[in-house]
Amino acid sequence: MELSYFVIMKRPFSVTLIGYLFMVAGAAGIIYHVSELSEIATQPNVIWVLVVRLLAIVSGLFALRGANWARWFLVAWIVYHVILSLSHSTAELAMHGALTIVVSIALFHKGANAYFVGKR
Repeated sequence: MELSYFVIMKRPFSVTLIGYLFMVAGAAGIIYHVSELSEIATQPNVIWVLVVRLLAIVSGLFALRGANWARWFLVAWIVYHVILSLSHSTAELAMHGALTIVVSIALFHKGANAYFVGKR
């Protein structure tokens, strides 16, 4: 009879921080846009904004749980905002670009890689 051992990895602080930040950003965005819910009939893009915010919350939660797809989604989420920033100010583009670099490093450094794809 063979016993299998499971190694439980401690979540890196960077993953915890990014996960919670995305969850807070998503919730804050939903709260901010809740006043626009009455405009859904005339402005369907409001639904898209709310879905994107909800996806930030869901992927932040699953990143905390170690789901590998969630970290990729968080990076895609912030890259999407870089693309949106192309039509905004240079400062906003630079901020989103810098955030993309920080989020990518936080979610793909050696410890984070071990957490997301290692044995747990």
